[in-house]
Amino acid sequence: MQETPESAVAVPAEASAPARFDTLPLDPKLLRAVADSGYLTMTPIQAKAIPIVLEGRDVMGAAQTGTGKTAAFSIPLLQRMLKHENPSVSPARHPVRALVLAPTRELADQVAENVKKYAKHTHLRSVVVFGGIDMKPQTAALKAGVEVLIATPGRLLDHIEAKNCVLNQVEYVVLDEADRMLDIGFLPDLQRILSYLPKARQTLLFSATFSPEIKRLAQSYLQDPILVETARPNQAASTVEQRFISVTDDDKRAAVKQILKERAIRQAIVFGNSKLGVARLARSFERDGLRTAALHGDKSQDERLKSLDAFKRGEVDLLVATDVAARGLDIADLPAVFNFDVPFNAEDYVHRIGRTGRAGASGLAVTLVTKSDARLVADIEKLLKRKIDLDPFELQDSRPPRFERPREEREASFEARPAVRPTYRPPSPPKDPFFDKPYEASAAGEAPAWEKTKAAAAPAGAAKGLSSYIKPKKQVAALFGAKPAPAPVES
Repeated sequence: MQETPESAVAVPAEASAPARFDTLPLDPKLLRAVADSGYLTMTPIQAKAIPIVLEGRDVMGAAQTGTGKTAAFSIPLLQRMLKHENPSVSPARHPVRALVLAPTRELADQVAENVKKYAKHTHLRSVVVFGGIDMKPQTAALKAGVEVLIATPGRLLDHIEAKNCVLNQVEYVVLDEADRMLDIGFLPDLQRILSYLPKARQTLLFSATFSPEIKRLAQSYLQDPILVETARPNQAASTVEQRFISVTDDDKRAAVKQILKERAIRQAIVFGNSKLGVARLARSFERDGLRTAALHGDKSQDERLKSLDAFKRGEVDLLVATDVAARGLDIADLPAVFNFDVPFNAEDYVHRIGRTGRAGASGLAVTLVTKSDARLVADIEKLLKRKIDLDPFELQDSRPPRFERPREEREASFEARPAVRPTYRPPSPPKDPFFDKPYEASAAGEAPAWEKTKAAAAPAGAAKGLSSYIKPKKQVAALFGAKPAPAPVES
């Protein structure tokens, strides 16, 4: 048994609860909505938690992910709020009575869908607010009046500071996946939000894992809580087949494709540790011919919701995601989950593989382990309290086989080769006799041809009368169209 807060009271193991919803003291309108959802019998966490919540006690619920924790707190809270139900259109008649805080936008949106589904036959109103989208539609919905408010901490504080909602009449508070809220730094926001709430309230805390920080939070904000657990915390569902495969970084993507092909898996979630790595991996799988969508924190909220919706509709084969998709997302009949990167936090491993094997279905969880992941695997062993065996993986060569000639033919070809291979000589360039002719110098002292021509053309005695000290200008060849120098004028 795990260590619990001093004020927590654990439910004895032999405590029994009705297995069917229609045996609970619920309003017919809620039972009708539950039947419309296709639920007849309760899961263990629902069977133990719902009666206690109906009694008005604070609850710490520890259960494996995928066991119906959302229904375990939403159905009894709706039952307790039916006393405030009214068809009035006045916002003043619909103050916030219940507040549900979730760590991620996707989880908040999913909880809101479930609450609306269970309350569809009542006059209770619900709305969800989270960041990444425009505040104006959320503001209009809040000012119109709402009994159940589902929110992420950051966006709720924005609305509180803008005076869009008043929380002084809240009677019920739910912290869903509170450990994740602490992991991503929401503790100051949680403390601020809880300071706006009345002291007299019923507080419920549900999560698949309970860290020491969560236990301290429970001691501070829960009053005499009852610990409800259906299995040892931090433990994955028994319906999930867990495999740890030893591979190299270069073979990870090929290993995922090979397992998908061998097991005929039609859909899977591939988890990575970084936003950039997830984006690059999604593009790589897309180039391999798989319909792929990426889900990470750098995506806008509209893009994240569209990717998740396309995956749920079966339009996408692989959802490559960071840990924003590891908490609370309910995807029906998801056959497999791949840990492309071993998670840095061991508790995230339990949440990641909890996306498969939900509601009693079987699932496959494959973790790809390299030599550098030894410390992270040891942390998972410590959390699960069991030894993890790494399975070797034989990667099939996806390249087409190379054609090779028979050995006898290759040996015969080798023997037929000449003993000495001729050396290569480049072809000689074509010869021109004019350029190959050697240089012939003119006779010594012989004047250039143009001087001879000039002397022959000059009349006899033209240089008579000139001083012996005056030398005639030397004639040079006319290059580039130069004009010849003028003859000296006789004085």
